[in-house]
Amino acid sequence: MSFSHIDRAQILVEALPYIQKYHGKTVVIKYGGNAMISQDLRQAVMSDIVLLHLVGINVVVVHGGGPEINEMLNKVGKESRFVDGLRYTDEETMDIVQQVLCGRVNKNLVATLNRMGGKALGLCGLDGGLFQAVKKDPRFGLVGDIQAVDPAPVLDAIDHGYIPVVSTVAMGVDGETSYNINADTAAAKLAVALGAEKLILLTDVRGILRDPKDEETLIRVIRMSEVPVLIKEGIIKGGMIPKLECAVESVRSGVSRAHILDGRVPHSILIELLSDQGIGTMLL
Repeated sequence: MSFSHIDRAQILVEALPYIQKYHGKTVVIKYGGNAMISQDLRQAVMSDIVLLHLVGINVVVVHGGGPEINEMLNKVGKESRFVDGLRYTDEETMDIVQQVLCGRVNKNLVATLNRMGGKALGLCGLDGGLFQAVKKDPRFGLVGDIQAVDPAPVLDAIDHGYIPVVSTVAMGVDGETSYNINADTAAAKLAVALGAEKLILLTDVRGILRDPKDEETLIRVIRMSEVPVLIKEGIIKGGMIPKLECAVESVRSGVSRAHILDGRVPHSILIELLSDQGIGTMLL
């Protein structure tokens, strides 16, 4: 399919009211999954973020790094272990999680955004006591539950024109330790603390499907009151349940909209935010 100059102009005109609507507003994007592994998808996501930033939208990126953590654990001969979908984190694993997330992964994302014309600044949950947590449950090891969020470091970065890129390691307030934090949870908590307009969770599925085998059954809009029914009916199940619970909690606590987007679709963020079409599932 070829686009004429008029087609391209129409796309920009369509984006204009959305740019005006979100100018000066904050959007928190949880970045992970295939969009983080594939170089092409990674470039698409980073370009989306830079574009949104340049048109005056305050973009905050919260990232995980499961594959990179697995790779480093393999290098040191340590087996990855999961309990109820969460990485079991002993002290040695926590050291590696902190090194990988706060170091290599975070700084590589910052460098990529800067090379593409953005102005990014790396942060982790330890900086300025951004994420403060207690131990979730001994059976998970050093996995934390966020008790408080101090958004000051992120707000300072935004005020100085930066794109904050946040890794999900938290400061322990029940002992002298750091905690590994689920990235969806961290993104939702931060979105609430920032009074964000939107929370976007990038995933490896199209959104919430009534029939998991048929992508044409995408549920485009879900109201919070409908979530318990969809869980009871088995439409929302498995790993999607905690993801939806994070989204529900964020909207209930003041975030205007939460979106579950397919990170495998190039430029899914722009399609959702700046077009009439939209993509994925929106929770309101």
